[in-house]
Amino acid sequence: MNIFKNLVIFEMANNHMGDLQHAYNIIDEYQKLVKPYKKNFKFAFKLQYRDLDTFIHPSMKKRTDINYIKRFLDTKLSTETMNKIIKYIRKKKFIAIATAFDEKSVSLIKTQKLDYIKVASCSYNDWPLLEEVAKIDLPTIISTAGASQDELDKVIAFFKMRNIKFSIMHCVGEYPTSQKKLNLNRIALLNDRYKNITVGYSSHEEPGNNENVLVAYGAGARLFEKHVALPTTKYTKNQYSTDLNQMKNWLKSLNNAFISTNLNCTINSTNKKEIETLRKLQRGVFVNKNIKSGTTINKDNVYFAFPAIPGQLTANDYSKYTLIRTKKNLKKNDSINFKNCYIKNNLKEIYKIIKKIKIILKNSKVNIPRNVSLEISHHYGINKFYKFGLTMITLVNRRYCKKLLIMLPNQAHPHQFHKIKEETFIVIYGSVDLNLDGKKSVLSAGDTITIKKNQIHYFKSRESGCVIEELSSTHIKSDSYYIDKKINKNLDRKTIVNHWI
Repeated sequence: MNIFKNLVIFEMANNHMGDLQHAYNIIDEYQKLVKPYKKNFKFAFKLQYRDLDTFIHPSMKKRTDINYIKRFLDTKLSTETMNKIIKYIRKKKFIAIATAFDEKSVSLIKTQKLDYIKVASCSYNDWPLLEEVAKIDLPTIISTAGASQDELDKVIAFFKMRNIKFSIMHCVGEYPTSQKKLNLNRIALLNDRYKNITVGYSSHEEPGNNENVLVAYGAGARLFEKHVALPTTKYTKNQYSTDLNQMKNWLKSLNNAFISTNLNCTINSTNKKEIETLRKLQRGVFVNKNIKSGTTINKDNVYFAFPAIPGQLTANDYSKYTLIRTKKNLKKNDSINFKNCYIKNNLKEIYKIIKKIKIILKNSKVNIPRNVSLEISHHYGINKFYKFGLTMITLVNRRYCKKLLIMLPNQAHPHQFHKIKEETFIVIYGSVDLNLDGKKSVLSAGDTITIKKNQIHYFKSRESGCVIEELSSTHIKSDSYYIDKKINKNLDRKTIVNHWI
């Protein structure tokens, strides 16, 4: 179970204003807000911990002209008050989290037995602090604003080496963050570089924006953090914290992102209504002349027209892999359907062949270049491929030629010869029974043999299948002559497949 996925963190930070009752009020109001979304998301409240007695330098404690110091001191909470807030967070069924900015705060988090610990962006490479965080072995969330790739690599290695569950969050340490500086594409880059680590988004943008969370979710963020506040006549909110209404709209956008992308999505469509609707818009396959029973249908005796009749073959079903043979006489303009024709889509068989070829190549440990085509020779048709057939990959074909010949177990290549080229076979996997001008031999991995012009050769793989490296002069398509004349007449004996790797 991924403990970070679909976790939404409400960052209270100092927005409790040092007022316990105000902190309670914030938790109460946001508890009401999350009820419609608890089916899809987990929700947490987060505090920020600083041991102000030691965190601030002694000479600076009275410097109220320094903004952050004044803010920290004005909203200071006692340990007793922090304990009460954590207890209330849990009472209201929220996950309890805190950010530790110093070692004493880490100890407090350990004592409180919080659910997660957060490392702020300003501390992601604070090594003395990280050492203490690692010791308490809590699920850790790390914000990464300002981090270089090299620094982040080191931090991630640090937590991995200690087998600590952790996630990272894209964040921009500018409060508030302008739209042009959000850099949301970094989420996808983090996902790509740090696979199997949950990537989140900690937001400091203009709080009324509900679009950025959609972009972040689409880029792969699955953990979210947002500063929350509860403006009153006594307390105002800062520029990057949301009020209740803004958070309501933000959660609605996040939930929309979840439900529109998270329904067990696959490349294959599972929407039956969609498929039915599209089929009604497809063209049907019709014969363009009178056809006798037992005739094999090809592109010369069909046409495609709208609308298709229910149960009819459509243009989308028709391809060079589709075998169609009439069961009865058809009149011009009749539809082709499963009642009046035998119809078989051989594309599924091609995919099965490719799957088996991949297993042979994997076993042989042969490296295959990218973007090469797979040439499947089915001399007597797809239905007899496993008995008579060959699969080829042409690596280069210039004045010199190099191919890989792949054969499935106990598969034979029929008798043939070449008038122009000669070729050398090097067996690099499996064993082959070779018949060369009537002379039989067995070739195993490492064996080499040269087949000269006009030499009739037949070869068959054994139980493990085989891979043969073929080196030759330029290959010319018309330079393959089969002893069985039926093969030469079969113009559809090859299938070329691209993008098969």
